[in-house]
Amino acid sequence: MSRFVDTLVATAAGRGQQRGMVTGEPKEPLRRTWAEVHEQAKRIAGGLIESGLKPGSAVAVLAGAPALIAPTVQAVWLAGGSVTMLHQPTQRTDLAEWAADTVKVLKMIGSELVLLGEPFDALAPVLTQHEIGFRVIGELFDGEPLAEALHTDESETALLQLTSGSTADPKAVRITYGNLYSNVKAMVDRAEFDFDVDVMVSWLPTFHDMGMVGFLTVPMTFGIELVKITPLEFLSGPLVWPQLISKYGGTTTAAPNFAYAIVGRRMARVDNDDEYDLSKLRIALNGAEPVDETAVQTFVDAGARFKMPAECVFPAYGMAEATLAVSFAPLFTGLTLDVVEAHALEADNRAVPVPEDDPRRGTDAVRSFAVLGPPLDGLEAEVVDDKGVVLGERQVGEIRLRGEAVTPGYLTMDGPLDTQDADGWLNTGDLGYLVGGMIIICGRSKDVIIMGGRNLYPTDIERAATSVEGVRAGNAVAVRIDAGSRRERFAVVLESKLAGDAEAEKALSKEVASRVRDAVDMRPYAVVVLPAGSLPKTPSGKVKRAATAQQYAETIAKNASTPSS
Repeated sequence: MSRFVDTLVATAAGRGQQRGMVTGEPKEPLRRTWAEVHEQAKRIAGGLIESGLKPGSAVAVLAGAPALIAPTVQAVWLAGGSVTMLHQPTQRTDLAEWAADTVKVLKMIGSELVLLGEPFDALAPVLTQHEIGFRVIGELFDGEPLAEALHTDESETALLQLTSGSTADPKAVRITYGNLYSNVKAMVDRAEFDFDVDVMVSWLPTFHDMGMVGFLTVPMTFGIELVKITPLEFLSGPLVWPQLISKYGGTTTAAPNFAYAIVGRRMARVDNDDEYDLSKLRIALNGAEPVDETAVQTFVDAGARFKMPAECVFPAYGMAEATLAVSFAPLFTGLTLDVVEAHALEADNRAVPVPEDDPRRGTDAVRSFAVLGPPLDGLEAEVVDDKGVVLGERQVGEIRLRGEAVTPGYLTMDGPLDTQDADGWLNTGDLGYLVGGMIIICGRSKDVIIMGGRNLYPTDIERAATSVEGVRAGNAVAVRIDAGSRRERFAVVLESKLAGDAEAEKALSKEVASRVRDAVDMRPYAVVVLPAGSLPKTPSGKVKRAATAQQYAETIAKNASTPSS
């Protein structure tokens, strides 16, 4: 039996008798112990096997309610299958297009079954129309409980994590039972969890690896108390997040950088200093997108009024190809920045440190990056140049990883695709460097803009753009134009409530162009101002640079200014 399933079962019989999961907040909170979730999972597993599910089968799940998702995914694992969380349609989704894409995904992963739960029950006719086999999760609760978990090997597939790339050309990361156990165990060890004390609070979506692995699988596997709401509840009222941390004494939470910026600004406007009690928060993990010091400081300053310790900020580096987590910053140290010379970084791929008393600090002559800590146990990292030669400390190149949590490969429409080389190394596509064994990420290699012999990182451009009043936090994108050619340039596409007012747009664009030029010494080819909700994003809420460039190519060309440096 795999270590992962063994641990799930043992937890249900032990700590899971007392510890559990709260769902339904803020309107209808309901708590179940992990033992009760396990009993539900056994019934669902029994129903699945009775319906003909075979060990090793791929099962797709389409549900939004955490109370349904937790026992359902555990049931699939008890039955020896693999879980794929399908991308969820929204109110703006073309259902016919979504169904066609879903058929492609099911064909790719070799699944003939979708487990359907609220709020997506209404999609049953759409699935039937497209001849997609499904079972309604609620109907499986009355099944005969599975007497004993089916045998699973460490090398068998536990999770197929869909990537956030093109829906027309889907791809899934294959996570084995061995990968999954290695990473969840390494995370709780490095984060020094006290299973009997810690309380996790999350609104992260379960179709994203941070929500699925970090804030459902981890607490369910080890019996940690969890408060789980949906992303819709957070987006409908971001202050529900600190409210729940206060109400349940939350010690651990996580979100992408943009969410900390949003809730930091909202908390700053709260009048009552006693509105929240964030004193028990020891881990506020910041991951899934580049860590921005301004957003973090906004969050820390606002949280201080509510007794939140600044050192709870917990920068992390992760990717689905490593199951979830690659590295964590050292505990209780908060955000540590590595400040380096801009010219050496952009022209020579060297991260030359700038001393704390250097007058260049705070100017555009430096760049700063979050220190993301050493790799978790069972993982190793190194930096290589474009020829695969291993680089030394503070030399910038591609990060590559090796270890027990690294996926053996992808599933694609053209069949399986290996991810590791002959020595087990995975090329991440991330550019960065090492300092004292700690990982620092500069950006994605595919997004770097090359102008005038310099590597411009889009995060520096985006940070400058979002510093302008009127630009929505986390909603500015630097996109490459004519990538790889002698005419390579960049544009800035952003969201603002000023969109639609021609004069205001013009003034905002001018200010953004000026701020960007001051920051990186290059002027954007164009600045495009869009209304809120216009930028294409991944299911987890990250902006998609390539998709933005493609979708707004004509608008960028129309808004183009005369480029100058």
